[in-house]
Amino acid sequence: MTKTAALRIRIAPELHQEFLEACRLQDLSASHVLRQFMRSYVDDHMRCQQTELFDLNTRLQRQNGN
Repeated sequence: MTKTAALRIRIAPELHQEFLEACRLQDLSASHVLRQFMRSYVDDHMRCQQTELFDLNTRLQRQNGN
């Protein structure tokens, strides 16, 4: 996957340093950890959305006698 997009966020300097240290202790780059988190978040969110749509469709079908 080509990585060409960038995301810039503002965080407290203390959180930034603590995050970098936690990453360093795991021998992981901050970018790698953030990409992992983002992928997990998107997967969870999309799964939740799909479940909600399925549940709505099922309820509508039951209401309509299908």
